[in-house]
This record gives sequence, structure tokens and C-alpha cells, in this order.
Amino acid sequence: MNILLKSFPNNRKTAFNRMKAAITATANYLPPDILSNHDLELLLDTNDEWIRSRTGISERRILKDPEKATSYMCGEVARKLLEKRQITADDVELIIVATMTPDMPFPSTACFTQSIIGATNAWAFDVNAACSGFLYALNIGARFIESGAHKKVMVIGADKMSSVTDFTDRSTAILFGDGAGGVILEPAKEEGYGILDARMYSDGTNGKDHLLMTGGGSRHPATYETIDKRMHYIHQDGRQVFKAAVTSMAEVALEIMNRNNLKAEDVAYLVPHQANQRIIDATAERMGVDEKKVVSNVARYGNTTAGTIPICLAELDEQQKLHTGSNLVLVSFGAGYTWGGIYLKWQ
Repeated sequence: MNILLKSFPNNRKTAFNRMKAAITATANYLPPDILSNHDLELLLDTNDEWIRSRTGISERRILKDPEKATSYMCGEVARKLLEKRQITADDVELIIVATMTPDMPFPSTACFTQSIIGATNAWAFDVNAACSGFLYALNIGARFIESGAHKKVMVIGADKMSSVTDFTDRSTAILFGDGAGGVILEPAKEEGYGILDARMYSDGTNGKDHLLMTGGGSRHPATYETIDKRMHYIHQDGRQVFKAAVTSMAEVALEIMNRNNLKAEDVAYLVPHQANQRIIDATAERMGVDEKKVVSNVARYGNTTAGTIPICLAELDEQQKLHTGSNLVLVSFGAGYTWGGIYLKWQ
């Protein structure tokens, strides 16, 4: 009996090593309408140079149609994923959507996405970790693959940030855009490939009051008063969030590299959350990664929160920059505070 108990963890570890989750398809969706810095000059006391110098953002995409919500973008991503992987919706066993702008408090946006593509064999749920949501969801999805519970998991990060942005508030209106991206996860074909390591963190004690939307939940349900006080829009203490983001993203990136004996030259691409170009640059500098290896599209899309990292992955994939054996380090930071890092080797 003792022998069996002692041997079980080793057997389980070996089994898990053979079942790492790999990304087998990527896709993204960006709304066609563009909100440029020059457009914002008509709404706010700001200008293009001021915005670009502080954020690196030149324009962002906006889903203007009021009838289209976050699930619309998820559905577009999901259809592309099925087409690229050449599978049907019936093959999908689990759908996880990371979002902080769900269509409604319930049911989940993942259930709406399931309905859009007709994935009747899947179960579905949402994850809300703000800008870190996609990495949280990717880590969760990978665990279902590793355990052997599922063989095809769809993970999507999407946000319609224009629905919660106060376009009279210069501190937040310049930052956010709408967009979505996603991946299919399946068991890796060979050992040593796929999602090899993940570190996730949160700190509600120090972070819960600096980036938030106070209205609309059970604490402050929608009333005339909450609307008058503009409580249904995002609020941010930019200085506090900036400092925490720079420190946390850099530290988790270094932790991932040290845990896996990765040197800067071993990393094919650093894929950071696209919050702000200065945060991206600071993270890369701390890691010692050459700027050519740092993925950045924040100038074109702004901060699409849970959508940023999967959008970046899809663009790398479309540009044929990902090759078998490419080492990727994904890092994020978001409201909560939440942050995390993932190391994956492309198969």
C-alpha cells in the first residue's frame, strides 16, 4: 500500500508531462471603425502628440453598432478558429471566454458564443481577471488538456471597452479599444512543446481600488444616482496602476525565464499585454530582450484588455513568424490587481 501511494505522484507527473496543451489555431477580430487621436481631439482637451508620447497609441478600433456586443466579436473569432483548424463546432468540448465587458451579468458571454457557433457538445463559462483574463483562461484551459479531460478547448479574450469608457475623461478615453482574439488548445504532439509553465498572481489588498468600475454590481446596482455619478464607466488611478504594472510584469517575466533556464537570446518573442508602450518597453528592458523580439500593436489598437495577447498571437501566426521550437513568454497585468506569465514552446 505504501509503495503504491509513493509511486502514484511520479506516475501522475509523467502522464502530465506527456499531455501538455499546445496552441493549434489562432484568430482575431478587430472592428472596422477607427477612432484616431485626431478624432479624440474633437472630444477632449488633448492632442495626438500628447497621447502618443505618453501611451504610444495612435488609434484604436471601436465596435460602433449598439446591437453588437462582446459576444459578436467572440463569435467572429470562434468561426475563424474552426475554419483555420478545419474542425466543426461539434468537436469543441469547452469554451472559455475572458472578458470584463460581458454582454450582460448572466448568462455568460461564453454561452452566447457557444450559441453563435452551435457548439452543442461543449460546456462554457467566463473568466473575469480584467486585462490578465486571457492568461488566466489559457492556464485554466491548459489544465483541462493536461488532465486528459478534454482534447479540444477554445479560449477567447474579448472586450468591448467602448461600452464602459467615459469619453469625457481624458485619462481613460485615450487608452482603450475594442477587439478579440482566441486560440484552440489541444494535446501537444511531442513532449517538450506547448504550454510548459505558468505563474498567476493577484493582490486585491493593494489593487482593488485603483482600477475599477463601481456601478452595476450588487454593491451599487444601477440607479439614477449611479448613472448621474458616472459610476458605470471605468475609473483608474493611472500613476498607481503604471507603477504596479511595470514592476509586476517585469518580475513575472523574469520569474518565468529563471524557472525555465531561459536567457534573453532564447526567447523568440515577448508577448506582453498592450496597456501602454512605456510599460511594454520597461518590461522588455528588465528582461534584457531585444526590442525586435517584443510584440507591440498598441499603436494601432490601444488597450483591448483581455483581447491584447491573443490578438498579438494571431498576428504573429498570420505573419508566419512562429516556427516549431519558438520560445514565447506571455505576460499580463490588470485590475484587481491581477498579473501572470506563461512560457510556451510553439509546436
